[in-house]
Amino acid sequence: MIAAHLLDMDGVLVRGGKPIEGSVDYVAGLVARDEPFQIFTNNSRYTPEDHVSRLRAVGFPVLPEHIYTSALATARFVALQKPGASAYVIGAHGLVEALRREGCRVTEFAPDYVVLGDTTSYHYEQIATGAELVAKGAWFLATNPDATGPTERGFHPACGAVAALIEKATGRQPYFIGKPNPFMMRSALERLGAAAADTIMVGDRMDTDVLAGLESGLMTALVLSGLSTRVDIERFSFRPHHVIERLADLDKVIADERDRHR
Repeated sequence: MIAAHLLDMDGVLVRGGKPIEGSVDYVAGLVARDEPFQIFTNNSRYTPEDHVSRLRAVGFPVLPEHIYTSALATARFVALQKPGASAYVIGAHGLVEALRREGCRVTEFAPDYVVLGDTTSYHYEQIATGAELVAKGAWFLATNPDATGPTERGFHPACGAVAALIEKATGRQPYFIGKPNPFMMRSALERLGAAAADTIMVGDRMDTDVLAGLESGLMTALVLSGLSTRVDIERFSFRPHHVIERLADLDKVIADERDRHR
């Protein structure tokens, strides 16, 4: 039985900053029924409060506790691995604030970690400093492996692409925390107090959303309102449990699952 939801944001709830048809009503239904859910995103640029402001502006009745980002997961990972750690951060304020909330000291002087996240304004000096620190022995973390991110113009190079640049310069591979790393999934489930077997992951990417859900033991649903298409599915050696046109069509999937378990 599906008792909890992990909902990807871009391509599932919104596209180009505008809500996808039926997605506002679906989320409003979860809120009205007090069903546990997390809006799940590899976007580390914004704080949960920022994401809430953007989503509420287009009709989604959500609160900060409904949002789980790769920045939060990365900060949680650092706090578990080395409480009170220090980090040099390449990224936006969402990542910096998440790390500070977990007690991480942000510095460029002999940090324990170099933490790379998403931003729309990567500066070469920061990348060069990060590479130098990694070469000197700082542990290298990155919020997500996405090579590109969507913009109104199309896309821009994202965290995964910049991580590859530092890796090439240093010979040191980053450890990616965000999807498809199961750590992010387990952290979100812990927040919800939900079991993997009772949770569905809804996303628009086979290589992150569906893969992360399958590796974590969740039911998965691929929506065709974002990046992946039916043709793309054939390129992968795994399959989602369900393929639907948009989030609003998930109601029928859940109803069918309930009938199957009666």
